[in-house]
Amino acid sequence: MRRWREMLRLTLSVAVAIAVLSSCSSPTPASSKPEGTSPAIVAEGPSTLALDIAPRSIQIHMNAIVVDGHADTPQRLLFDTTFDIGARQATGDVDLPRMRAGGLDAEFFSIWVPGTVTGPPAVERALRLIDSVGEAARGHPQELVLARTAGEVRRAAGDHKIAALMGLEGGHMIDDDLGLLRAYFALGVRYMTLTHFMNNDWADASTDKPAHNGLTAFGKDVVHEMNRLGMMVDVSHVSDKTFYDAIEVSQAPVMASHSSCRAISNHPRNMTDDMLRALAKNGGVVMINYEASFLSEEYRKALETLGGDVVAQRNDMEKKCGGDEACVTLATSRSNHALMDSGRLPRVTWQKVVEHIDHAVKVAGIDHVGLGSDFDGATMPIGMEDVSKLPRITDALLEKGYSEQDVAKILGGNILRVMEQVDSIRLSSLTRR
Repeated sequence: MRRWREMLRLTLSVAVAIAVLSSCSSPTPASSKPEGTSPAIVAEGPSTLALDIAPRSIQIHMNAIVVDGHADTPQRLLFDTTFDIGARQATGDVDLPRMRAGGLDAEFFSIWVPGTVTGPPAVERALRLIDSVGEAARGHPQELVLARTAGEVRRAAGDHKIAALMGLEGGHMIDDDLGLLRAYFALGVRYMTLTHFMNNDWADASTDKPAHNGLTAFGKDVVHEMNRLGMMVDVSHVSDKTFYDAIEVSQAPVMASHSSCRAISNHPRNMTDDMLRALAKNGGVVMINYEASFLSEEYRKALETLGGDVVAQRNDMEKKCGGDEACVTLATSRSNHALMDSGRLPRVTWQKVVEHIDHAVKVAGIDHVGLGSDFDGATMPIGMEDVSKLPRITDALLEKGYSEQDVAKILGGNILRVMEQVDSIRLSSLTRR
């Protein structure tokens, strides 16, 4: 009882803080960034130009609304007491100065708790992670603003602020309770990844042994409730059967917040071409993950030969870091980059991200692909070590012959469209009552 009282107190304090912060945003909507006035160009132009990117590519990138589908930075906000998101850091992938340098306008910060942590402890940690995102916005009100809708993302971009959104990474954090799902939505969470690496009580994960043959009856209720709320259904991490069940059940477009293409790297976390086509038919979007083992089949096999895949490697690092999840990611990334430098692992470069984007576009179509880096939660490819390097993707796509309009869709337009459609379905369900 004492634990639940503490969780209720924390929930209420987070809700109040988020309500106050949200009320401080500008009431005037903006459809896009004013051309030529991006603060990223003013404040960080020299470092962006140092990437040897064509000036036209920089202008197109900085004028687009760039949205990333997944970053694990809240682990640093919660666990690393020395971390200040407002200062340029020597480690990790994300901070406000480097977000500015990379022209990033909106980030879905991941609210992630390992699948080994369940029940009230998982809920409590999720609430603390949500609180950490709110505190980051409160501490940097001129640069970072909480957002819940596509309109609020556009408004933030027009106000020269970075929009902070949240996604719940792992359905175990609702503790088999639709009331908790609704509470997370009220706190600003706008997507939920149905599973993480492990199965939960109602859905199978891609990296665990099947236990439910996809979604259980309650799992389907979860999807229906997410549709009713206007919360996006995230199919990254789920088993193939769970994916197809979610596609069948959902009345709204789904998203894969951080997944890549299995045709290029045969990892179960990636999506097959048939899955990409089904996602497109559903109207959803796949947001390409930059984790090295999801990008390169050669790297994936070599990592397994060295002693396990990305899941086993993370489990080993968790034991060494004593539950400090920020430590786990930083230590794993350092180790893998050292192995690439020494030649024990193949070098994976940022161009593989573009290869996956291009493949997904060819299979699913230009309207169904986005960016889902997994910054601060994965081993980044060489040349895409942090968020400041994002303009390289725009430059490469333009070099491949993509139009400015199509690049803008990939950079953020497609996920904003999905957000709007999910919200529209929520509103239409309200009018039918």
